[in-house]
Amino acid sequence: MKTTTLWCTILGACALACDVSDDSTPGEAQDVVLDLDEDARDICEMDDDACVEDLAAAEEAALHGRCGVHPSAFEIAAMEADFLHRFAAGPSQKIEGTRAAIPVWFHVIRNNSGQGNVSDQQINAQLNLLNSTYAGTGFSFALAGVDRTNNTSWYTMASGSSAEVQAKNALRQGGKETLNIYTGNIGQGLLGWATFPSQYNSNPKYDGVVLLNASMPGGNAVPYNLGMTGVHEVGHWMGLYHTFQGGCSKQGDLVDDTPAEKSAAFGCPVGRNTCPAAGDDPIRNYMDYTDDACMNNFTAGQASRMQAQVSTYR
Repeated sequence: MKTTTLWCTILGACALACDVSDDSTPGEAQDVVLDLDEDARDICEMDDDACVEDLAAAEEAALHGRCGVHPSAFEIAAMEADFLHRFAAGPSQKIEGTRAAIPVWFHVIRNNSGQGNVSDQQINAQLNLLNSTYAGTGFSFALAGVDRTNNTSWYTMASGSSAEVQAKNALRQGGKETLNIYTGNIGQGLLGWATFPSQYNSNPKYDGVVLLNASMPGGNAVPYNLGMTGVHEVGHWMGLYHTFQGGCSKQGDLVDDTPAEKSAAFGCPVGRNTCPAAGDDPIRNYMDYTDDACMNNFTAGQASRMQAQVSTYR
């Protein structure tokens, strides 16, 4: 069963972060899958051997998934320790009143021949979808601008590549509060990836969301062409992990009201239940891997985590 507060797990992560050596380089956080070493076993805080099996299942899902966001055990520990440090005054309080809309810049990247365009209609549909899916979380989104760039190298960028760094350095707009979305025919067979809020301070230009253009509303990446990839990746940008993060471990995704899930779900497997803890797998949650048509919710706990993360970092 997951811990009842975020703070217990963050305190454990804080201690872990002091002991784990970090071999990653800046800009690679969203590429790394779970490392099944002693530190990974420690962070899941299990009392039996199921921990290693759960982490292995999560790693397998990460390697065959739709999203390029898979932080290592060290990275999770470091991010949560930083969150605790910055929010040390006490547990987050729900923001009262109306929060200002998040400004959104769309950077449409095409190849040198102009192929891969995303229409204004698709952009507006994606923005409307963000507003409808996040309506119950306290967040809204407003279009700040659109630019279009022809660059074949950037168009096929891979996560963590020099092409991604170049594109973001050239195109990014606004400050930490601004959501920058880059579209293209991205590589590695992925639908998208994103940075986490705590990564902004160390590398502001790298901040943002990258989407496969065909995953946007009206695209041809069936069954992932209704725009839910954008919803999913923005969830990471606002501090959420995958619902299957950590497998069946007590820590899980650091949200109490998302039932534990051993590995990513695909399609729309209603009634799937992969962990001994109570509750079927959250296959309809925007932070799983199911088909776009299957997804329909964030939980109240996820909304609270996003509010705390955004208030702390953005």
